[in-house]
Amino acid sequence: MSAAPLVIVFPLYPQLTQLDFTGPHQFLCRLPGAEIVLASARGGEVEAEGGVVFARTVRLADVDRCDVICVPGGLTCTDAALDPDYLPHVRRLAQGARYVTSVCTGSLILGAAGLLQGRRAACHWAWRDLLSEFGAIPDDGRVVRDGHILTGGGVTAGIDFALTLVAEIAGDAFAQGLQLGLEYAPAPPYRAGRPETAPPEVLAAVNARMAPLLEKRFAQVRAAAAAMG
Repeated sequence: MSAAPLVIVFPLYPQLTQLDFTGPHQFLCRLPGAEIVLASARGGEVEAEGGVVFARTVRLADVDRCDVICVPGGLTCTDAALDPDYLPHVRRLAQGARYVTSVCTGSLILGAAGLLQGRRAACHWAWRDLLSEFGAIPDDGRVVRDGHILTGGGVTAGIDFALTLVAEIAGDAFAQGLQLGLEYAPAPPYRAGRPETAPPEVLAAVNARMAPLLEKRFAQVRAAAAAMG
């Protein structure tokens, strides 16, 4: 008798950051027995930031259960957190999952679903402090584990998170072989990937570009936090 599949659900939403999803997907889909489910609030096509379209997603309401749920981030994450056809199903699936996970601002969605109260969680550095609105404890780690909840920091941290989860499920040797097979050996040309190491003028410019987004995102986070109560 074959072992039951390891059901991994990625709940997608319009204008998500595609690497938050495709980075972990590339690694998690190679887990033994993995059954990947791409889902969305209404099913069908989902267009990510930059015009990449993911087709044939199933309706979240039609997904019965999962072993792993992985919520990606994106500039529209707080829109998703207020979507009545999306958030309740993330909560429902997470409540029965073996591992509850996210990448980047996907942790804000987990927070809005009431899954991070009293838990340490990672997020993109620019929005990390918003986690406290959901009763979570912001953590600046690249991969943060609190019990069965694993969260990754911004975007590329999703690959580190995925390898951490692969090792948890299939062992260190399997994870290392997968890392080697996919030649994951990052060597960026700049040390500008974190606010602590980026040149001050680069950090200031990025903060200035993000500033107009803060008011709307903060208002949506407050609305999602109020809906939790």
